[in-house]
Amino acid sequence: MKHSRVDATRPGGLVGGYIRLMDRLSRATAYVAAALFIAGVVVVCQMVFVRYVLGHSTSWQTEFTVFSVTAAMLMGSPYVLMTGGHVSVSVLPDMLSGWPRRIMRLVASLAGLAFCAALAYASWIYVAEAWHGEWTTGTVWNPVLWPAILPMAVGATLLTLQYVAEILRGEN
Repeated sequence: MKHSRVDATRPGGLVGGYIRLMDRLSRATAYVAAALFIAGVVVVCQMVFVRYVLGHSTSWQTEFTVFSVTAAMLMGSPYVLMTGGHVSVSVLPDMLSGWPRRIMRLVASLAGLAFCAALAYASWIYVAEAWHGEWTTGTVWNPVLWPAILPMAVGATLLTLQYVAEILRGEN
């Protein structure tokens, strides 16, 4: 029996369940990303106050802000993919219709999936090396590095899984 797209993504289906799970995870990490971005903004404001109002030096604020805003970007990427908020050039696909358009979008999605999977794999290796090597940043603040790079691995992994969900979801 031939299964249609509607059967594959029906509410009780395995594929539909996977898509819903990934959509929920992507929304949850979007909230985490928003909190990380807000934390970065608050710390920048604190740094400006400490430096220019109180006249004291700062030691950790710039590094924290870089880590938190970068983590926000990476953790928010699955949500951006899910909502179609990413920048894309769609002139050629928009000119096509039917199966040529579907094939072009599938090839583009598979290329994105391959890149994100490679990034996720390399990111987890990087996190493991930082953990086992007890790497630090080497700055005045000198925190351990693995918590700062962990969002890259988590974000890239969730982005990879969201790409799979988008491929399974198909074209709307």
